[in-house]
Amino acid sequence: MPEELEIVPVGARAPERDWAHIIIAMGVVLTVCYVAELVLVVSLVSMLLAFILAPIVDFLGRFRLPRGLSSLVAVLILLSILYGITYASYSEAANFAQVLPKYSERVRASVTSLRERAEFLNPLRPSTQDKSIVQVQPSSPVTDLVTRGFSSVSQVLFALTFAPFLIYFMLSWQQHARSATVMLFRMEHRHTAYITLGLISRMIRSFMVGNLLIGLFMATVSIAIFGALHLPFFLIVGAISGFLSLVPYLGIVLALAPPLMVGLGVFESADLIALSLGVVALHFFALNVLYPKFLGNRMQLNPLAVTMALLFWGWLWGGMGLVLAIPITAAAKIIFDHIESLKPWGDWLGE
Repeated sequence: MPEELEIVPVGARAPERDWAHIIIAMGVVLTVCYVAELVLVVSLVSMLLAFILAPIVDFLGRFRLPRGLSSLVAVLILLSILYGITYASYSEAANFAQVLPKYSERVRASVTSLRERAEFLNPLRPSTQDKSIVQVQPSSPVTDLVTRGFSSVSQVLFALTFAPFLIYFMLSWQQHARSATVMLFRMEHRHTAYITLGLISRMIRSFMVGNLLIGLFMATVSIAIFGALHLPFFLIVGAISGFLSLVPYLGIVLALAPPLMVGLGVFESADLIALSLGVVALHFFALNVLYPKFLGNRMQLNPLAVTMALLFWGWLWGGMGLVLAIPITAAAKIIFDHIESLKPWGDWLGE
C-alpha cells in the first residue's frame, strides 16, 4: 500500500505564544515577590553574603579542612566582624540616634521655608488662608521607600536569625545544591544550565567583592574628609555616605543627604559647599577609576535597563530593592542569553 503523506499547508506558521498565560504567570510571580518580600530579601541577602565568604571557604579547603568546618569558620568570622563593628560604633550610633530628631527638625524647617517662598512666588496662590484649617504633612516618600516592608521590628529580627544558618548551608552544600539544580532540567538542557549557573555565580561574586572593596574605600575616605571638616558624628555619617554612594546613578544624591542633613545649621555656607564638593569628587573618582578597575563590564547592562531595574525593584521592595536590583537583573540577563526564545530580551538588557 502506498504510504500516506502528511499534507502541510503552504505558509503555515508555528503556533503563537499564549500571551494570556504569560501575563498571568508574570502576575503570579510579582504577587509572590510582593507577599513574600521579607523571606525573599533575607534569602537573597544571605546568598550575596555567601558569595563574599566563598573565597574564605575555598582558602581553608586548601588546608584539607572539611567544607562544613570551613563554612562554620567563615560564618563565625562574619559574625565576629559584625559584632566588632556594632560594639565599636554603639556609643557613637546611640548618640547620633538621640540627636537625629534635631537634625530632622532643621531639615524640615529649611524645606518648609523653601516651600513657603515657592508658594509666595506662585501667582495662582489664594489671597487668604483659613488659619482654622489644620494641614497634615504627608510622610517623606524617601522615608517610605527605605522603610516600607519593615514595619514590624520583631518580624525582621526573627527573619534575620535565619541568615547565619542560610549562609552556612549555602556554603557547605554549595556543590550539592548546584548539582541538584542542574538535575532538575532535562538531559539536553543540563549542560546549558550548568554553564548558566557558573556564569551567575562568577558574576555575583565579582559584583559583591568589588562593591565591598569600593564601599570600604569610599567609607574610609568619607570618614577622613568629614573628620577633617569637623562634621559631627563623622564616623557614622561617613560610613553611611560611603556605602550609599554605591547605588547606581542615585548614589551621588544619596551620599550627599546624610552629611548635609547633619551639617545644616552647624556649618556655614562655605563649609557646606566644601563638604558637597568633597562628596561629589569622591563619587566621580570611584565612578571613573574604581568601578572600571574592580567591576569593569561584568554586569553588561545598559544604563536604561539599570535605571528601570532600580525603579521597579525599589518600588516593589523599597530600600532593599535598590540593593538587589542590579544582581537580579544581571542574573536575568545571563539566563536570557542562554535560552533561545529569550535571547532578544537579553540583547535588550545588554550594552
